[in-house]
Amino acid sequence: MPARPEPRSLQLTPTAQSGPVSALFCQPDRAHALLVLGHGAGSTLQHRLMEELSLALAGQGVATLRFNYPYSERGRGMDPEPVRLATVRAAAALGVELSAGLPLFAGGHSMSGRMFTLAQSKQALPGVHGLVCFAFPLHPGAPDRKRAEHLAQVQLPLLFLSGTRDKMADKSLLTEVVGGLPAAALRLIDTADHGLAPLKSRKSPEPVLEEVARLAAEWFRDLSRSGGG
Repeated sequence: MPARPEPRSLQLTPTAQSGPVSALFCQPDRAHALLVLGHGAGSTLQHRLMEELSLALAGQGVATLRFNYPYSERGRGMDPEPVRLATVRAAAALGVELSAGLPLFAGGHSMSGRMFTLAQSKQALPGVHGLVCFAFPLHPGAPDRKRAEHLAQVQLPLLFLSGTRDKMADKSLLTEVVGGLPAAALRLIDTADHGLAPLKSRKSPEPVLEEVARLAAEWFRDLSRSGGG
C-alpha cells in the first residue's frame, strides 16, 4: 500500500484587502494530474470531507491543492461573490506554479465547483485543462436552471459528479443541463446526498469517495491522453 503523502502548508492571497489564506498541497508518488480543490460554502479546507476526498484522490495518483476563502479563514460570514471568484483564480494560479508539468484541473465541492465554472465563464483560467464539480449546487430550493445559465460560456471540458439523493441537484434536471453542454460529462453516484454520504442500502461495495476519486482520475487521464482542454 502506498505511503500516505504528507500535505505541505502554503498560502495564497485572493485580494490585497483580504490578506493571505491557507492552502494545503498534497502530492502522491507518481502523480499523473493536479486538482485545485475548493470546499463547500459551510466548510473549510480541513473539513473531514475535504481531507478524505484529497486522500482518496491521492490513492488514484491525483495531487491536490486545497485552499480556504477569506471568510472560511476567518471562520465567519461569507465573502461577496467577487472575492470568492478572486480566490479561485488565485488558487488556480498557484496550481500552475505547483504543477511542474502535471495536467492541471480545478473544481471543488458544491459552492467551489460553481465558483470555478463562474470564473471560467467570465475569463479563462490559464493553464487549467478541465473543471470538475463534486455535487454541483444546481438549485438552492425548488428545481430550476438559473445557476446553470453560465455553463454554456465555459470553454473547458466539465465533469459533474452528483449523488442520486442530492436535494440541490434534481437528477432529471441535472441530466438535461449536462446533456445540453458540448463538452460535459455526468457521473451519478448511487444513494449519495449533497455531502456525498451514502445510504446503507447502497449496492456497490466501493466507498463513495473512492468511487468519486476513481471517476475523476479516469476523466483526467482520458482528457490528458486526448489532449482535451
